[in-house]
Amino acid sequence: MYEPVLFRDRGRAAQVVLVGVVPAVAGGVAGVLIGVSSGAYWAYGALAAIGAVVAGFEHLDGWGGARRGLVAGAIYGIALLVVHAIVGTPAKVSLGSFPPLLVVFTAVVGMLLSALGGRAARRRRERGAASGEAG
Repeated sequence: MYEPVLFRDRGRAAQVVLVGVVPAVAGGVAGVLIGVSSGAYWAYGALAAIGAVVAGFEHLDGWGGARRGLVAGAIYGIALLVVHAIVGTPAKVSLGSFPPLLVVFTAVVGMLLSALGGRAARRRRERGAASGEAG
């Protein structure tokens, strides 16, 4: 069974890239797409959500995934808003009456999705260990 490298076992530089740079770039792309096409923005958001769940698999449990997802989601949301402001195109998707709240939303969603991945990884490891002991 494939076991991903745990986040805690990665070097500090890799951790910074995975929690800081990757979400910032992803949020920046979303910030451009929000002014181009609502369909492209939502499709890209779905891919980012899948990425958040997969990132959770690098943690021992849902709590580790949740911490990572909270930070990464906040960075994603901040990058989205900053790049959208720099590009200056009108948003094709509503950012609400107070756009900075989007950062809170993306942080909470990132936390929940990465926690889901971390919890699923834990369950998978526990099942693997139980079947290994029985066999």
